[in-house]
Amino acid sequence: MAQQQRINMYSDDDEFYDALSEDDDDDDVIMDAELREVNGGGDGKAMIETMTTTSSSKTPTTTTTTIGTTSNNNNHEEGKSSSSTTSSMTSSSDGAGFRHRDSLPVEMFSRDDFSIWHVLRECIGKELSKITMPVIFNEPLSFIQRIVEYMEYSCLIKQASQSEDSITRLEYVTTFAISALASQFERLGKPFNPLLGETFEYKREDLGFHWMSEQVSHHPPVSAFCALGTDDDHPFEFRGSCDPKIRFWGKTVNIEPRGHVVLDLIGRKESYTWTNPSLSVHNIVVGKMWMEQHGVIEINNLTTKEKCVVEFKSYSWFTNDLNKIEATCYDAKGAKVRVLVGDWTKCIYSLSMDAMKKYQDLLSTQHKSDKHLSKAEKKEVKESAPMHRALLQLEADEACDCRCLWKVRRRPSNSHQMYNMTKFAMSINQPDVDGYQTAPTDSRKRPDIRMLENGDIDAASTEKGRLEEKQRAARKVRTKKKLEWTPRWFEKTKHPQTKSDDWKLYADKFHKRVDWSACPDIF
Repeated sequence: MAQQQRINMYSDDDEFYDALSEDDDDDDVIMDAELREVNGGGDGKAMIETMTTTSSSKTPTTTTTTIGTTSNNNNHEEGKSSSSTTSSMTSSSDGAGFRHRDSLPVEMFSRDDFSIWHVLRECIGKELSKITMPVIFNEPLSFIQRIVEYMEYSCLIKQASQSEDSITRLEYVTTFAISALASQFERLGKPFNPLLGETFEYKREDLGFHWMSEQVSHHPPVSAFCALGTDDDHPFEFRGSCDPKIRFWGKTVNIEPRGHVVLDLIGRKESYTWTNPSLSVHNIVVGKMWMEQHGVIEINNLTTKEKCVVEFKSYSWFTNDLNKIEATCYDAKGAKVRVLVGDWTKCIYSLSMDAMKKYQDLLSTQHKSDKHLSKAEKKEVKESAPMHRALLQLEADEACDCRCLWKVRRRPSNSHQMYNMTKFAMSINQPDVDGYQTAPTDSRKRPDIRMLENGDIDAASTEKGRLEEKQRAARKVRTKKKLEWTPRWFEKTKHPQTKSDDWKLYADKFHKRVDWSACPDIF
C-alpha cells in the first residue's frame, strides 16, 4: 500500500524529488560526509551510494559501490547509510577547514524594467557573441567559468571507471554528458564573453578533479578546457573546446555549441567523445522565457566501438516531450542492448530491452487513463508525470531490470534570487581558493564580473566597456606588428581518430609553473 502511494501522481517537483529519494531534505545534510567518503576521506570502508535506491529489496550492484578509504583527520560522520541517499556534487567544506560558499554576496537585480527588445531588434539573424549586451542581462560568471559546471556530477565518471562491464561504463559516461546540462535549466542570464587569454582554474580534490580553461581564440571565440582526475585509483582526463554560435531569430535565441569533448578513462584505457545538443531560448521579446535542449548526439567509445545515441526531445503541441531524453546503447556489432530514458532536468533511468517494452506499455496505459481525469484532476498532474510514474513502478518491480542512474539535486531555496544557480555554480567565482595560487588572468580577478556579483551594476558596466576597449587596443597592436596570439596553457592538435580539433593542456608546464611573470595584462 505504501509503495502504491509512492507511485501516485505528483502535483509538483518537490513531491517528485521526495518520492524518488524517499529522504525529503536529507541530501544537503549528508552531502559533505558522502563526498568525502567517495573521494577517500574516511576510516576503513564506507558504503557509498552514488545513485538512487528505493525501499524495495532490489539493490542493483551497479548503483552501490564499496570504497576502501584511508585514515585522515577529516571530521565527518562515519558509516552513513546508503539506502536513502543520492550523489551530491556540491560541498560546503573540503574537510580541511576551507569552505566553499553556497550563496552570492547580494541578490540579482530585477530585469522587469529592462527591455531586451531594444537591444536585440537590430540583431535579427546576426551572431550574438559579437554584440555588446547591457550588464543587466549578464550573470556574474565568465563563459570559461560556466563550462566548469560540466563537472557538477563528476562522481559519474568515477562510477564509470569502477564498472567492470563496458556497456555499464557507456551508460554512466552518457549520463555524465546529460547531467552536465542540468545546471542550465532556467539559467537565462548570459555569461560574460571571455577576454582573449582569460583563464580559470578550479581545484576540487574533494570532488576528484583539477580544472583549467582558457580563452584561446577571440575571432572565432574558442574556449579550451581540461579536467584532470585527482583520484589515483580512477584517473581520467576530460578535455574539449567550445565555439558557440548564438543567433537571434525574432522570438528565439538559438545556441549551437560547436566543438567536441573527449573523456579518457585512463585506468580502463578507453576514450569517449561526443558533442553537446543545441539549445533554444524562446519568448525573448514577449511572454515568459523558456528553454529547451534539442537534437541528437552520439557518445562513442572509440576503444570498444560501442556507442549511445541520445535524442533530446523537442517541444511539440501534440506531445508532452519537453525536456525528455531517450538514448539507445549499441554494442560493437550494432545491436541494441540497453535504453536510457528520463528528463535532463531531473533524472536518468537505465532499462533492459525487455523493461523498455514494459515501460512503453505502461506509458500507453497511463496516457489513456489520464484522458478520463476531470479538469481539476489534470491540473494536479504534471505533464511529465506519466513517465515518472511508469519508471518508479518498474524500478520497484524486482523482476524488472530498471534502475536509476542519476537524479538532480534540488537547488537551494535562494536560487531564484541568485540567477537560478545551483550550489556548485555559486561557489565558482568565490574570490579565495583552497591551497593554490591563481593566475593574474583568472576570471575571479576580472573586475566587471566581481562588481556585478557585488551588486554595483553601474561600475560593472563601466569596467566591462574599459576591458573590451583594452582588448581591442591590444589586438590593433598585434595586427600592426603582425604578431599571432599564442595560448599559454593549451596546444591545438588533431584527434588521431575523430580528426577534429583537440586542445590539449600543457600538463607539465601547468603543474610546474613557478611564477606568473609571462602572463598577459588583460584586466
